[in-house]
Amino acid sequence: MLPTADLLRLLHPMVAAVYVMPLIGIATYFAIQTRQRRLKTAAHEKTKIPPVVGQEHVKIGRYLTASVVGLALLGLAHPIFKNIRNNDVWNTDSFQVIFIVLMFIFTIATLAFLFQARQKLWRGVFATLSGMGLVILGSQDGVFRRGYEWYVSHYYFGMAAALLMIFSLAILPEIYKSKNWRRVHIALNTIALLLFISQGITGTRDLLEIPLSWQEPFIYSCDFANQTCPGG
Repeated sequence: MLPTADLLRLLHPMVAAVYVMPLIGIATYFAIQTRQRRLKTAAHEKTKIPPVVGQEHVKIGRYLTASVVGLALLGLAHPIFKNIRNNDVWNTDSFQVIFIVLMFIFTIATLAFLFQARQKLWRGVFATLSGMGLVILGSQDGVFRRGYEWYVSHYYFGMAAALLMIFSLAILPEIYKSKNWRRVHIALNTIALLLFISQGITGTRDLLEIPLSWQEPFIYSCDFANQTCPGG
């Protein structure tokens, strides 16, 4: 039986594999169907794709945004609170702990407000605030960012994907008003899809590198950049 600490560590990849990745596939399918129907309609050609496909794409896209941001927060929460516990941060700097908890609440709340916002100004405000919350939480101690290999970092790719999802949600009403915004939406979500694919690769790699709790004292004494360990 795995210790509780190791089971908690598996929550992030489990939710990603069981829920978020299938949702990405569904959203991508509806996106392709929506574009094909739009092109057929513009060319005055018949199509078997039902009109409701666009509404389904929007609905799944909104679910996906909430899921990706939630998954990012879940991935950040474990190392942040583990660092707080291991380094007794509450007794040395209780304000920092309170600030972190408030930032989690703040990020979730501003994302919820973004879902409800209708005016362009407020959509921009809440998208910016929720994105800032993610970035601030990602900069906390305990989060492994793989800065020495940022170009293949699970953290940076995941953060970029989450921010793109927030921005895509913010501009959603605009794609019905302007072809240019629709093109921006397609471009951003294509990039996001590539980032999601990279997350599957980097996430699998990181699972191989993350030690069990009883292995941590030795493993974390290693030099990851130079791939050497004491006595090795």
